[in-house]
Amino acid sequence: MSDSLGAAAFMMKPKNFLQNIMKPFKFSSSKEGQKEEDLEKIAAQEQKLFPFETLVAATKNFHQKLGEGGFGPVFKGRLEDGREIAVKKLSQNSNQGKKEFENEAKLLARVQHRNVVNLLGYCTRGAEKLLVYEYISNESLDKFLFKTGRREELDWKRRYDIVGGIARGLLYLHEDSHSCIIHRDIKASNVLLDDKWAPKIADFGMARLFPEDQTHVNTRVAGTNGYMAPEYVMHGHLSVKADVFSFGVLILELISGQKNSTFDVNLDAQNLLEWAWKLYKKGRSLEVLDPSLASSAVAEQVAMCVQIGLLCTQADPQSRPNMRRVVVMLSKKPGTLEEPTRPGYPGSRYRRSRRPTTSASTAGTSGESSHTFESTTNSATATTSGVASPRLDSRGKRPVQG
Repeated sequence: MSDSLGAAAFMMKPKNFLQNIMKPFKFSSSKEGQKEEDLEKIAAQEQKLFPFETLVAATKNFHQKLGEGGFGPVFKGRLEDGREIAVKKLSQNSNQGKKEFENEAKLLARVQHRNVVNLLGYCTRGAEKLLVYEYISNESLDKFLFKTGRREELDWKRRYDIVGGIARGLLYLHEDSHSCIIHRDIKASNVLLDDKWAPKIADFGMARLFPEDQTHVNTRVAGTNGYMAPEYVMHGHLSVKADVFSFGVLILELISGQKNSTFDVNLDAQNLLEWAWKLYKKGRSLEVLDPSLASSAVAEQVAMCVQIGLLCTQADPQSRPNMRRVVVMLSKKPGTLEEPTRPGYPGSRYRRSRRPTTSASTAGTSGESSHTFESTTNSATATTSGVASPRLDSRGKRPVQG
């Protein structure tokens, strides 16, 4: 976080900062009291506060609404020093919003990475509670990816770079930030794109700090249909591998231009994951590609990303790679990767794994739940997984095999 927020911001003592930011929250249990202590520690390091009047002026009395966040509306503003900002304003009648406000303020206060949205500061005045972020000019990824008139702006290079950027942002949250942070809601609408098309992970209202000495925790399920890992939806088992699963879904959406939750079932599959899996097993991974990318795509990169997406969405969480392994795979030239097993999704048939996975992608996390989620539908039995001499149809149709 920058050392100064310009003339608009000023410093205040940690105790006063904590009292202001926490006034609307009533703590009744020792566990919640611990949250207050944690916030006090953060406040001792990050003591930046925006005056309410400054944000009123910057947003022209909260005139230009950008959208609706997890706990209230988001407005665009411009500070006196010229910086553009996005201001999240807490809805005063939302109890869930208060929890998400506190959660986001706590988790992002010490987070600093080019692929994670930057929290500039806070504002409190009576019941008014606001979070101030850097303004990201290109809106969220879903506004491009799933809109017919705009998806052409995302050529293959941009999509490939977005995949890499999100992977690096998640690696930072899981392993390199002050504590392990599980986002719990990785999806296209929670990825913002800056003026250089670099992705920034946003909306941490449902994120969780993860204990270092545990492989998973049991928690209330929160997230978005189509992106949540099966072991999390069905049993409440949360680990970093839940984010890995969501990331895998997002990779396949970026490649195909299709949304998993609204997938065209006429393609002989229940969802995007099953469709991609069937094509992969038939050696036809390139047919997953959005036809609009045919002229710009690099076939070897497409095939590699399809395989990585399937590795990340495997039914068994132990078999999924961690994000460090994913970043390594993406940083190398396309080559030999592990064979993915069948993807999992909520509603898949559940059974206990009878044998340990031998996939090389298990490095980094051990001792997780030994549960496997297996689809009830039959998949293609062909064992060909590599893509030999692939070529892309120059007429803009689905890629074809040579």
